[in-house]
Amino acid sequence: MHQTWHDLLFMHWRVPVEVLSRHIPPALSVDTFDDSAWIGVVPFRMSGVRLRFLPTLPWLSAFPELNVRTYVTLDGRPGVWFFSLDAGNPVAVWIARVWFKLPYFNADMRVTPMAQGYIRYTSRRTHRGAPPAEFAADYRPTGSAFDAPPGSLEYFLTARYCLYTADHRGRIFRAEIDHPPWPLQPAEAEIRCNAMTDWIGVRLPDERPLLHFSRRMDMVAWTLQPVGQPAS
Repeated sequence: MHQTWHDLLFMHWRVPVEVLSRHIPPALSVDTFDDSAWIGVVPFRMSGVRLRFLPTLPWLSAFPELNVRTYVTLDGRPGVWFFSLDAGNPVAVWIARVWFKLPYFNADMRVTPMAQGYIRYTSRRTHRGAPPAEFAADYRPTGSAFDAPPGSLEYFLTARYCLYTADHRGRIFRAEIDHPPWPLQPAEAEIRCNAMTDWIGVRLPDERPLLHFSRRMDMVAWTLQPVGQPAS
């Protein structure tokens, strides 16, 4: 699958490992930097979403997405674990839930360019039977783009080239992801509402998150491959 991500904001908070580990399958280990786990809330919009050898479809290929994520390892392979992925396209949500076994949810979402380079982003989950989740913020980049050096916190948070997920039986799957290094920029944000982690019982620290902006990223994701055994 090919995708292009636009106007992405990485928001990260340092949290104790035990806060997240109870929400992660036992086969996976929460990845840490300086002995801390990290949780991210990441709003952006997508375009050019298509399966290999197929054209883009206007009603399916472009929509906002907002994910909540942390970082895990399995067999020495660092990757991303998604707690949730809210999206503004019901068809894309259905495909992602069925084909990629990812916790996608329907949401009412708006992304609006504002004055002085700000992006206004709002999301309210509307998925039937799902716990509520809501987000609203204005954000923008504040400096020049840079590549995160290996070994840095920025590299740890963004240089992730696979994702992990699990099915209803607890089997672990991995999907390989390929993209260039993230062109990161420092950022600022006015967060008016962030209730994206309440439903999993994770309270974010009452402090300013680490913020990074990226204008555009082209990526490719491969199909899921099983890498674990059913949970006992």
